[in-house]
Amino acid sequence: MPKKQVPKFKSEAEEQEFWAREDTVDYVDWSRAKQVTFPNLKPSTKTISIRLPESLLDELKSLANKRDVPYQSLLKIFLAERLELEQKKVSMK
Repeated sequence: MPKKQVPKFKSEAEEQEFWAREDTVDYVDWSRAKQVTFPNLKPSTKTISIRLPESLLDELKSLANKRDVPYQSLLKIFLAERLELEQKKVSMK
């Protein structure tokens, strides 16, 4: 069955609205898709503000210093590890 033609979009917002209501199966032959990687692509980040007890922050900075990494990076690692653990717990239920 022939696929529909993807329209030209005037903006990214218009494209987002289109794909929110349309099914890609009608437009893309996924059997011909190939896996690709973008090794130099950095994930988007968003700055947040979080209040921590000074003692906790001091301990985090001390541990990060011992591991020779910035404390913000160490905090992201800890959060990612814990999130993965929690997601595994939820999926096991």
